[in-house]
Order: sequence, then C-alpha cells, then structure tokens
Amino acid sequence: MRPVWQALAWTSGVLGAAVTGAVVGVAAHSSRIATQRQDEDDPHAEESLGKLRPDRQSTVAADDGVPLAVQEIKPADGGHADLTVVLVHGYALDSRCWHFQRRDLPKMTDPRVRVVQYDQRSHGRSGHSSRRGSTIEQLGKDLDAVVRATARRGPVVLVGHSMGGMAIMALAEQRPKLFRDRVCAVAFMSTSAGEIGASGLPKPWLSRHNPLTRGLGVIAGLQPELVERVRRTGGQLAWSIVRALSFGDREVSPSLVDLMNKMISATTVEVVTDFLETLGSHDRKAALAGLRHTEVLVLSGDLDRMTPFSHSEVIAGELPDAELVRVEGAGHMAMLERDELVTGHLEALIRRGARRAAEGETKVGGRS
Repeated sequence: MRPVWQALAWTSGVLGAAVTGAVVGVAAHSSRIATQRQDEDDPHAEESLGKLRPDRQSTVAADDGVPLAVQEIKPADGGHADLTVVLVHGYALDSRCWHFQRRDLPKMTDPRVRVVQYDQRSHGRSGHSSRRGSTIEQLGKDLDAVVRATARRGPVVLVGHSMGGMAIMALAEQRPKLFRDRVCAVAFMSTSAGEIGASGLPKPWLSRHNPLTRGLGVIAGLQPELVERVRRTGGQLAWSIVRALSFGDREVSPSLVDLMNKMISATTVEVVTDFLETLGSHDRKAALAGLRHTEVLVLSGDLDRMTPFSHSEVIAGELPDAELVRVEGAGHMAMLERDELVTGHLEALIRRGARRAAEGETKVGGRS
C-alpha cells in the first residue's frame, strides 16, 4: 500500500494544494533557477524584499488566545498620522507580501498614513490555531482584535488580499457599526465574496467532498513528515508552478518568485488543509451591503488563476459606487507584480477615505 499513499501524498500535496492555494514546496535549487535569481536584469535584485524593519512590533491576543504578530510603521516624515491603514494578507502567505505598500504608503503626506500589518493565525510569525479556529469567521474576529489594539481612535482603511479580503467581509458582517463609524475605506484585492470553486480553478479541487482534498488532510494528520518531505521535492518544477499560479507575467522578477517561495514554504500542509473547509464554504455577499457608505476599491489581475477577475466583478456589482480596477497582465499577486500601479490606486483610495472621514466629522460637529 505504501506506493499508493506516496502517490496520493504527491498528488494532493503538490498538485492539489498548489491548485487550491499555490501551496507547494519551493526549495528551488537547480542551476538554471539559481542563474535566474542572479540575473542582472532583475529589477528587484537589490530590493530588501520582506526585510524592512517596523517602528514597533507587538503581539495581539485573539479572543481564543492565539497570539498574532503585529508590526506598525509610522509616517515617514515623523508627523502625526491622520489615519491608520491595516494590511491583511491572504492564504498561505504572510505580511511580507505587502513589501512595496509597507515601504511606500508611509511616505504619504496628505494624508499622513500609519501602516499596521500582521500575520494571520497559523501564518508567518503568529501562533498556530486549531482546525476548529481556522475559519473566515475567526479571521474577522482576529482583525477586530488587531484594530482594537493598534488603532483605538481615528479613521481606518482596511486592505485585504485574497483570504484577507474575506476576513474584512467577515468583520463587516460581525461589526457593521465599526464600518459606519470608523472604517472610511476598504480595498478588496484578488478576493471573492463566495462560490470560490464556481469559476476559475476547477470546482472539485476546492470541494470539501473531493477525495484528494480529504486525502491531503488525512495524510497531513497521520504522516505530516512524509507530506512535508514530498512537497519539498518539487525543486525547479515547484518553483515554476508557483510562478505560473501566482503571477501573470512569465518574465516576472525572480526575486518576487523567491519571496513567494519563502512565504509558501513556511506554511505547513497542516495549515493548508485546516483552512480548506472555510475557503470552500465562504459566502459573504450579503455582508457587502454594510460597505455601501464606505469608499471601496476592488482590484484584481486579469490573469488571476486563483480568484479570477469575475469574482471582483461580482463584488463591484454589489457596490455600485466602488472603483473596479482590472490590472492587465497581472496574476494573483498584483500588489507585487504591478506594485506602482496598485500602490497608486491605494493612495487614491486613502485620500478619498480621508475626505469622507473629514466630511463625517464636519457633519457630526454641525449637529452638536
């Protein structure tokens, strides 16, 4: 029976997990890839990707006790921040995926921006969650805990990528008053309001009833060392899979693919399987109604293989005043692949949100 188990582990751990979350082992050691990494034409070869130091690091306890690793970055000019931007990363990633936005948003002066970013539970430097706590609903509560701990007053802008966008939707469902009173703007990037398996990636991969998905979970529980070993044997093939599933342009900077490698390889197969159930059942289109009086940006790459652009169109359809941006030639990681364009749209959203917040304060002051 051992060859059968190994075959199932390979198929589920490398192919199945890659299709559901681009989660494959990515220790790319071939000479060809090493050459690519050192390519003098790589525009990000000298960029300290994912290594920028925050002004403050802290740990926020979720309501179930899971420790969440948080970083805060003050306005670059040392001035008082006018609002706080909270960056919420996606499935199988961590806060390093926001490298360019974390680098550039604090440089804004009108308004001045303070950035908060954190690793979702079981990701990055945050604590590990039980499977029971690995739900979109809980991620919404985690985001609430981070906001309460790091942005006690003033306007807030929430920016969510992929599963991070789903966490924002869950928070909107749980705390509608927060969005009325303090959240002045929201950005949904490469995310979905539901029916994730209905288009784009084949529905069976994301189904809770898929035997390969179930098999991956069983093996991860019984033979975690085997699955981890198998998923790390992909080498050059795995590196290519990550590039193909994460980015739209095959000529994307090898340094960006390397950053993806580091984030994905740090996510265990156990964590991958823990979140499959909640991703497959996520349906929060109704929660979008609570954002009708908030500035909203909906952005996605038109070559996104994870959450196709059609999912962004559905979100924008529920929010007729939202700005819908189609990033041509970009894949699931548009904020890395087209960082200047994406950051530019975020800056414009932040300015609109700041104006909305100021108008709200003026109205309240006029009534008092």
